[in-house]
Amino acid sequence: MKIKCYKYHGAGNDFVIADNRDGSISLNQAQIRHICDRRFGIGADGFMLLNKSEEKSFSMVYFNSDGFEGSMCGNGGRCITAFADKCGISDFEFSATDGPHSASILNREGKVTTVSLKMKDVSDVTIYPDNKMFINTGSPHLIIFPDNFDDTDVDKEGRYWRHHSSFPEGTNVNFVKIEKGKLFVRTFERGVEAETLACGTGVTASVLAFETLSRNNFFKGDIIKVERNGAYSTDVDVLGGHLNVKFRKVQSGFEDIWLTGPAQFVFECNFEF
Repeated sequence: MKIKCYKYHGAGNDFVIADNRDGSISLNQAQIRHICDRRFGIGADGFMLLNKSEEKSFSMVYFNSDGFEGSMCGNGGRCITAFADKCGISDFEFSATDGPHSASILNREGKVTTVSLKMKDVSDVTIYPDNKMFINTGSPHLIIFPDNFDDTDVDKEGRYWRHHSSFPEGTNVNFVKIEKGKLFVRTFERGVEAETLACGTGVTASVLAFETLSRNNFFKGDIIKVERNGAYSTDVDVLGGHLNVKFRKVQSGFEDIWLTGPAQFVFECNFEF
């Protein structure tokens, strides 16, 4: 079997995408793991199918590199939007595992497309001791603000909390620090079972966690800016680049949340099993 594959990355969070609007692609767990394998396959943090949708312009089906279907992926959502644009789709209303999403393209420059993706509203925020927080932004995230961030073993600590009994279905784990007037986030991703260079839902969760703690006077400063239209906005650094998160605060939590950043086309190929 041979399938046409397209490689994209969003701030270093990389994906293989295939156009499956004709429904001809059906892969098992082992085949998806093979595609995502960095030694024996193309190599990626995840694999996505752009499927036909009866209600939206398309649907996004996301698989982690372990071959299992995953929860929402923010950088993946931005990359599949850029791929949909490449396929000639102009309306970026699509469905994903956590519900409907919309996206807009802000700029196209060579292989890089700047995409803004609307995330799900957030109302549930759980605060644990030591300023740890749990937020679901389409995927579950534990957010930690370690005192000794630079000495934190992201792989060891991330793996510990990813399998902690407090999270029966597992969780992604984010480590956050304030650096040069911005947030810097590192993420251990469930399903990849390793640190990735960026995580869109994790960056979003980290920003909302920081805002919640700032509101309760745990942090000071003007890292999160208020725009003229009343929305809040902040830039975030990750190992693979830079992202931006905008949102509105409401009594029930957060809404009108947008994740913005680059989605870069890398190459296309025919992959044969």
